[in-house]
Amino acid sequence: MTDRTAKIAVIGAGSVGATIAYAAMIRGIARQIVLYDLNRAKVTAEVLDLNHGLQFVPMAKIEGSDDIAICADADVVVITAGAKQKPGQTRMDLAGANAGICKTLLPQLLKVAPNAVYLLVTNPVDVITYIAQRISGLPPQRVFGSGTVLDSSRFRFLIAERLKVAVQSVHAYIAGEHGDSEVPLWSTASVANVPLHQWAVQGHGKLSVRDRTEIFENVKNAAYQIIAGKGATNYAVGLATGKILEAILHDEGRVLPVSSLLKDWRPLGRPDAEAIDDVCLSVPCVVNRRGVDATLAVPLNDAELAGLRASAERIREAAKSLGY
Repeated sequence: MTDRTAKIAVIGAGSVGATIAYAAMIRGIARQIVLYDLNRAKVTAEVLDLNHGLQFVPMAKIEGSDDIAICADADVVVITAGAKQKPGQTRMDLAGANAGICKTLLPQLLKVAPNAVYLLVTNPVDVITYIAQRISGLPPQRVFGSGTVLDSSRFRFLIAERLKVAVQSVHAYIAGEHGDSEVPLWSTASVANVPLHQWAVQGHGKLSVRDRTEIFENVKNAAYQIIAGKGATNYAVGLATGKILEAILHDEGRVLPVSSLLKDWRPLGRPDAEAIDDVCLSVPCVVNRRGVDATLAVPLNDAELAGLRASAERIREAAKSLGY
């Protein structure tokens, strides 16, 4: 199997699922892209719209159906199906309804695509990823969530904007929950190998404590702002998921902060620290054709480690409240 003979199945033809299919199509990530949704009219319309643009992108076969069989033998299954986050709702508010959808969908998908890598995008993604891991019984590297890939992109964009540098030159991660308890890893953030706390370049500013606070608040509240304005986030999450799909199907070994099952995880250089265990949250991971090939121990300061533990506890409690 090569990436150009690969098959991606996207579960859910809503704004996020359709945009992921669009991103995969225009980037030429796979030869076959299928959309599954219970709403036949919706999925048929989305597929028709996508197919009308095939002339302008790398060749692919794009299909859709309300029959789960269309996902047969997929190499990657992307699950976006779930209740939509409404203005004023947190991602955690969706946990009960979306856990139920996951519980119904996964056994059906495993029958038709038993060898796939499963990528969860449905919110609250860390809780849903943990539940999917438990239900599926698959190896942990083959079931993981989009995590804080999007949050980290927002983080880098805002830092780059303040410092007037290209976003691609900023290296910084958000860790923990994809949600209100997420943790900005300021201590290891850098631009061109210059630690951010040492950055002071004429004409390109220096981040004050206030700047950092405002940047993080904007990262954390970005989804709420977008949902209030247009009802859903879709473009950036579509592109972020496309990058994860490329990392998998192109076997890139790309480092991405996806949400995966942590086992006895400790930060770099702190072997005596209490481990974070049996919870899905985001830390930088190596992503390739196997899925999450390695979970990286990264350096954290005391505040970041405390924040990550608090985030883990929040996710763990939410999963427990649903019986997992």
